[in-house]
Amino acid sequence: MTESYETLLVERRERVAIITINRPEKRNALNIKTREEGAAVLEELSMDESVRVVIFTGAGDKAFIAGADIAEFQGRTAITQREVMLGRSLFTAIDNFPKPVIAMVNGYCLGGGCELALACDLRIASDTASFGQPEINLGIIPGGGGTQRLTRLIGEGKAMELILTGDIINAQTAYNVGLVNTVVPAADLEAKTMELANRIAEKSPIALRMAKEAVKLASRSNLDEGLRREVDLFALCFSSQDKDEGVSAFLEKRKPDFKGR
Repeated sequence: MTESYETLLVERRERVAIITINRPEKRNALNIKTREEGAAVLEELSMDESVRVVIFTGAGDKAFIAGADIAEFQGRTAITQREVMLGRSLFTAIDNFPKPVIAMVNGYCLGGGCELALACDLRIASDTASFGQPEINLGIIPGGGGTQRLTRLIGEGKAMELILTGDIINAQTAYNVGLVNTVVPAADLEAKTMELANRIAEKSPIALRMAKEAVKLASRSNLDEGLRREVDLFALCFSSQDKDEGVSAFLEKRKPDFKGR
């Protein structure tokens, strides 16, 4: 089943939802409408128990998301731009989404597109994809989390280089520096991404949520705080039926059937 929005397509494949940025004529550039629709769709999917994993991708084979819609920048004052960016944020909605989110990167992944991918939990790239934060070439800097999430992901030195130069790197280089998890042939991108998504979707939704929160906390807190929260989240898993099912399945040497309860 595919649902159409003004700038998005949302397809549900059993326990996986695929959100496609559908502006191929603009290389899927993010405009205000795209951000609003994306955040609204995520809010809906967060409450849908049948969906366990979400995938973001871009329409066509040229671009994942080539960046922000630069035409919207023209004539904006600093105050107006700040108000826009402090409004409902798609990047924050992805980052805070309680279920695993995968970026399926099928082409140009630049500027705001790279920032969207960085907000996802995992990134799978086709061998034809390219990545960069070229905002410096417009006389601005990344403003959707690029300076923060990229640095946390690949380290200060490499992040500084990419942001100060505005250089665009290929998929293999992105893999080498830790920006993406996997690079696959373009023809295999969807199949490989769905394979990963389905593997994750088989796990306990409760454990997935706890694991995601714990891992994200690691780069956002000190070690003592992180370890305390890990213990709390670990213990919370013991209140779930999924934990009982997982332990029973292991002892009975069968595949567990997690219900998210």
